[in-house]
Amino acid sequence: MLSSQTVIIKARKIVNLQRIFYDMANILNIETSTDVCSVALSSDGMVLEHHEDYEGRNHATVLNVFLDDIMKYVTSREIKLDAVAVSIGPGSYTGLRIGLSEAKGLCFGYGVPLIGVNTLKLMSVTALFSRYNDDDTLYVPMIDARRMEVYTAVYNNALEEVLAPQAMVLDETSFSQFADKKLLFLGNGSGKWKELKQMPGAHYLCDLKPEAVNMVALSELAFRKGEFLDVAYSTPLYLKEFQATTPKNKVF
Repeated sequence: MLSSQTVIIKARKIVNLQRIFYDMANILNIETSTDVCSVALSSDGMVLEHHEDYEGRNHATVLNVFLDDIMKYVTSREIKLDAVAVSIGPGSYTGLRIGLSEAKGLCFGYGVPLIGVNTLKLMSVTALFSRYNDDDTLYVPMIDARRMEVYTAVYNNALEEVLAPQAMVLDETSFSQFADKKLLFLGNGSGKWKELKQMPGAHYLCDLKPEAVNMVALSELAFRKGEFLDVAYSTPLYLKEFQATTPKNKVF
């Protein structure tokens, strides 16, 4: 009869063998869809290294610094990069282009696949990790798109689309089809909706921001399923056409 110590040792050996033969995914996650710029390196669903900047839309400068730091970490520890994941929108046109461009460059350089993560679904995942995770809640992420317009969608607890991602101009009738549901409004666009109309049973997380550290569950799932984007031809999910604006204060 084996002693308890022998059983424990054998169990540990089995676990170690499983980890050797289990294809651990090392994924670099990039998020630049809003005013937050962030990156996170994950391995088998765990975050190894991450960087965030909340100071505004200076992604072009900050992202390069973050990526240099991450790749130094990868090189120093001889980590094999398996994929690059990027938040593909909707969100800031400039931010999305910068993030996708850098992600594509890394994929070409390291010969790894590209994963696209929907920003609205990412925000809903973040809320799922919070205290609002009961089966009856519908998640309504909102990204500010200026004036009374937002990028939004509705997801259930299984992250299934109840309302497809879209650009929506808010008015009194918005979301009326969900009036009898428990709704959680998320993100920097939800504040304007809260001011416009109070819905019974609604909750708000107006300060929730999409971040790379919260992309890991979605990027890991996409990797396991082999759901990759075309590195050459993939484009951001804009949801509406770009409209150039003239700055109010011109600098000559």
